[in-house]
Parts: sequence; structure tokens; C-alpha cells
Amino acid sequence: MSIATNASGVEFRNVTRRYGQAVAVNDVSFSIRAGDLVTLLGPSGCGKTTTLRMIAGLEMASSGTILIGGKDVTRLPATDRNVTMVFQSYALFPHMTVAENVAYGLVVGGMRKTDAAEKAAAGLDLVGLSGYGQRLPSELSGGQQQRVAVARALVLEPEVLLFDEPLSNLDAKLRRKMRDDIRDLQQTLGLTSVYVTHDQEEALAVSDRIIVMNRSVIAQIGSPTDLYRRPRDRFVADFIGGANLIEAELIGRGDGVAAVRVGHAVLPVPDADVAADLPLGGVLLAVRPNAIRLRAEVGTGNGVPVTVRKATYLGSHMEYGLTSALGDLFAIDTNVVNPVPAGTTVTARFADDGVMVVPR
Repeated sequence: MSIATNASGVEFRNVTRRYGQAVAVNDVSFSIRAGDLVTLLGPSGCGKTTTLRMIAGLEMASSGTILIGGKDVTRLPATDRNVTMVFQSYALFPHMTVAENVAYGLVVGGMRKTDAAEKAAAGLDLVGLSGYGQRLPSELSGGQQQRVAVARALVLEPEVLLFDEPLSNLDAKLRRKMRDDIRDLQQTLGLTSVYVTHDQEEALAVSDRIIVMNRSVIAQIGSPTDLYRRPRDRFVADFIGGANLIEAELIGRGDGVAAVRVGHAVLPVPDADVAADLPLGGVLLAVRPNAIRLRAEVGTGNGVPVTVRKATYLGSHMEYGLTSALGDLFAIDTNVVNPVPAGTTVTARFADDGVMVVPR
């Protein structure tokens, strides 16, 4: 027995969720195309998990409209929505075998046990766990338990598959493998998926689009490339990729280049990376840590003198904490053979790529 896909789009229209006087999600609108993986990204308390739970029907919107596959599901309970969720805690029954866990939702839904068992086996095969059906969850690793949780969700053939921080309990190496596996499976099956995380690297790795949330509202929606290269404001610039935010002045634009004064230096920035309606005057220059180049010469050209406050070796790269007249800066350098010692004064130059202008 195979597993069919019933991918449907999701739309929020001016959705708000209140708890008494507290507003968890405030007038949020977005649409998710069928077959896309969209990540809700933001710090703790921003409203992303509440938004996910409203898609699932585990929370009810206080106002606004929620549509799945063009159907208004705003007032439908979770049991009447063809949506499944993969939880952070896996939520496997410890007394059931892996196969019984995967088949559980099918059996409860009225499917014959023989058919449910056949479909569960197909689900386990999809996630690379063929032959593990008779084991107990306690006999599996954390990554394998997560795969069981995914298989259990897939066999229900949902219109939308939801992931609530599914990798937070795994170690760093396994997180990378699991996020790649989830993305590959999602693309192979054409699943509509909504993925919640606070890890920006994870979001960049798995998403077709990212919805960045902050303080109960949407800060920006875009592709991983758009959000990294063209952040709309200082929050997005800092949250996606950890930019250094430097006081600067936009002094001119022309021929596809914006001129930005930083201290005594004037830097060219691609005008495509500058908000079209941003007027000349005070702005913030968002500089990615890997766009800062440390050079031994001091006081020449368009560089900024900096003192290395801290130098940290991390195997594949060096991390530098820098002190300058522009404020404290953070830099990453792949040159680990000849690191710059702490206490050294050098010149910091900014690369052409990885430098953006955002509103002050």
C-alpha cells in the first residue's frame, strides 16, 4: 500500500489570538502555496508556535479567517481538519511497537488493522526504518524516534504537515542530517509543510520561504536569500545571520550603487540591497560577520582601525570580538593558520558581499 499526498495551501487573513488582555498573535496575514515548506521563525514568545497551533486547530483564532485548501476552517476543531503535527517530544507510546505507533491514528480512524499495518510499513520504509517495526521506541535512538513520529504523521495523508521544533532534542550533527532528510522527504512527496523553529540556520536550510515573527506580528516574509541579503529592518538583519549594526549615513545613489559613509570611510553598497524608499540621511549598515576582513596595515584607505578584544579558535574558522570607534564588532575568518592575536590593532575592511543598508 502506498502513501498518497493531498497537499493544500494555507491562508491567514488578519488573524489575531488573544488570551485575555495579552495578544499572542496580532493581525497576521500570509499565504502558503500547496507543496511548499514554510518556516515560522522568531525568538521565544514571538507568536510562531501559537500560529502553528491555530493551523492545527489546537488553538482557536480570536478574530480573522484561516483557510486550508480554500476552505474556511477557522471554527473547525482539530479533529475535523486534515492536518497532522510532528511534536518536539515525539509523543510516542512507550508500550507500543514502532509499527503500532505508526498505525495508531489509522486504526483509531476506523481502518482495518491489516490495512493499517501495511500502510505503517510503507510509512516506515519512506523514512528509512524498514525492518524496525517490532522494536519498542526505547530501543531506538533519538533520531530514529523522530523518524517514527514523521512516519506516523505521513500515513494519515494530511493536507498540511506541521513541525513544532522537531529537532531541538537532537545533537548538532544529527540535527543537520535530520533537517536534510525532512527537506528531501517533503520535496519528494510534494507535502505542504509548516515548520517552527527559533534556529535561523535551520530555517535557512529547509525553507522555500520564511515568515519571520517578532512581538506577535510578522516582521518580514521572503525566501532565505531575500531575508539574508535584503532584510527589511534591524531586527531581521540581526536575527537572520547575526549582522553587526553600525550607525551610518546614506549620502548618494546612482548607477546601481549607494554610497554610505561609515566613520571616515565611504563604502559602495549595491543599490538592490537598499530599500527603494529609503531617503538619504541616517541609516544602519548591517555587516555580516564573514564580510569583515582583517588586514595588518592600519590607517590606510577605506578601512576602520579595530583592536582584537577576543580571538576564538573553532576548528574551521576564527571568531573575533573587535573594539572600534564604530562600536563593538563580531567577525568570522576562515584563516585559522595565521590568526590575529588578541590585543592586536589592525584594519577592518568590509567585503562587497554581506553588507546591507537598513532603516535606523
